Amino acid sequence: MDYRALGLKVGLEIHQQLATHKLFCEDASTLVDAPGGLRFRRRLRPTQSELGEVDAAAIEEAKRRLTFVYETTPNVCLVEADEEPPHPPNPEALDIALEIALLLDAKPVSEVDFMRKIVIDGSNTSGFQRSALIALDGHLETNGKRIGVPTILLEEDAARKLGEAEGEVVYRLDRLGIPLVEIATTPDIKTPEEAREVALAFGSLLRATRKVLRGIGTIREDLNVSIEGGARIEIKGVQELRLIATFVEKEVERQRMLLEVAAELKRRAVRSVPAAVQDVSAVFRETQSKVVASALARGGVVLGWSLPGFAGLLKARLGPELAAHARVAGVAGIFHSDELPAYGITAPEVDAVRKALGAGPQGAFILVAEQRPKAQAAIEEMVPRAEAAIRGVPPETREPRPDGTSVYSRPLPGKARMYPETDVPPIRVTQERLERIREHLPERPDITVSRLVREYAIHEQQARQLVQEGTDELFELIAREFGEPRLVGTVLLYNFGELRRESLDVDGIQIDRLRELFSLLKAGRFAKEAVPELLREMARRGTRATEIVDAVLDESKDAIEARGETAEKGLMGKVMERVRGRADGKLVSEVLHERLAARLRRRKKEKKGKR
Repeated sequence: MDYRALGLKVGLEIHQQLATHKLFCEDASTLVDAPGGLRFRRRLRPTQSELGEVDAAAIEEAKRRLTFVYETTPNVCLVEADEEPPHPPNPEALDIALEIALLLDAKPVSEVDFMRKIVIDGSNTSGFQRSALIALDGHLETNGKRIGVPTILLEEDAARKLGEAEGEVVYRLDRLGIPLVEIATTPDIKTPEEAREVALAFGSLLRATRKVLRGIGTIREDLNVSIEGGARIEIKGVQELRLIATFVEKEVERQRMLLEVAAELKRRAVRSVPAAVQDVSAVFRETQSKVVASALARGGVVLGWSLPGFAGLLKARLGPELAAHARVAGVAGIFHSDELPAYGITAPEVDAVRKALGAGPQGAFILVAEQRPKAQAAIEEMVPRAEAAIRGVPPETREPRPDGTSVYSRPLPGKARMYPETDVPPIRVTQERLERIREHLPERPDITVSRLVREYAIHEQQARQLVQEGTDELFELIAREFGEPRLVGTVLLYNFGELRRESLDVDGIQIDRLRELFSLLKAGRFAKEAVPELLREMARRGTRATEIVDAVLDESKDAIEARGETAEKGLMGKVMERVRGRADGKLVSEVLHERLAARLRRRKKEKKGKR
């Protein structure tokens, strides 16, 4: 696909958690998986901005009429519960944000003023997020191209969503208040793959500070995507870097589809959408559709809505778009004529609905089976979306899905959601503070890559990947001490990657245990081929390399007691089975012989001491 011919524009908003305590209190920035904290409930309502306007996204969220359940954890205080004013902003978080700004050659502001950004989706107990502008007009050079960074902000992260039920959303407050730096780029990205590469470049620079949190969810990207004739779409909260290109590709396909639909509606001379709704419940008195019958049994109705000129444009096209808007009113789903008869709805019932609604050959219709107020509200939500289909692509915020597609979330937010934070005083950014930070700026990623290639004689691609994954510091620590830089790079990049795909926590292996592994390798205790299996055991059992042999000895103490040195042959088989035969047998035998002999000597001394 020729993305440049399509006029593709992509901009990123990168949100990175900082490795320090929370922004407005002294709580630790850690997530707690075990439940058991206190719970409380809130309802949130939209408020006016300082200009007297109400944000469209806030109005949309209010229509959902949700109750929010908040679960506390040991690292949650009254600030996160919105029962106490914010403490003074974390100075370390501000220093880290300023450091990032200087690395991006941005111009720091002279005074930091926090604002309240209205957010009533429940992710903030207060109904707003605190955010402050830190710097302007930065840039990042990547692959010979300059990507602009118009703004850098410092803000607090949102609560973690645990789940949803009927009319209720549950959040955990451990993530709320963790400091975030938000980096917004200009829409200079022209291809899906370039979007992924730019995100990787920013991630490398952030990790170069050694002051950001690591792991899934600690860095999230909002993708702003548009094509010629389309509109800016924000895909919010992408966590998987490898899927960034896919999200862009899928959004381009969606916008092209919507533009084709708009062109077809124009050819059919469709200029407006009727809002009239008709009760067609009588058609379904004897229906075999479980969904419809269940709704009617609960006292609900089936409302029909005619869409003249929309025939053939709903299935796999506008149908999912309309259904997403209907869900704002709380309905589980809709039926549309392009997919009927199906779901127990028969052809005669479809014909009867067509006749009742007066839908012609090119007409389509929507059915909603629910309680009357909810069904009516669902159609009212869908009418503006159907009207927007005539024009093409409506600007909106969408949520990412695991397969690289996205689903409608709410309208794009605007300036109407901002107003000053009166509980946090302004902070002067002095030249002395900036100079102190500037004197200790870390090495930029491109310089690190060149140095690793020069000093350790590794391939540039390997060096670049080490920097991108933030393992270059660990690589240098081990390679300087034990040599074998290419092997060390292979272990950290490829072996670790394979074990992560097996859901093994290789990142949890302590550095001193990795150093011991390479020390034993250097001493000739085992062959290079044994390293992946030893790492697998270390990750699975949380053990040291030597402890794998010791574990076999512990499990076989009865055999050792009975047979002494003659047990070695049987133990050797168990050790080799544990490392799946990939270790050098001679070297494993030497290690086993030494450890077994040491145990037998200890046993002999213990027996002598008891006499």
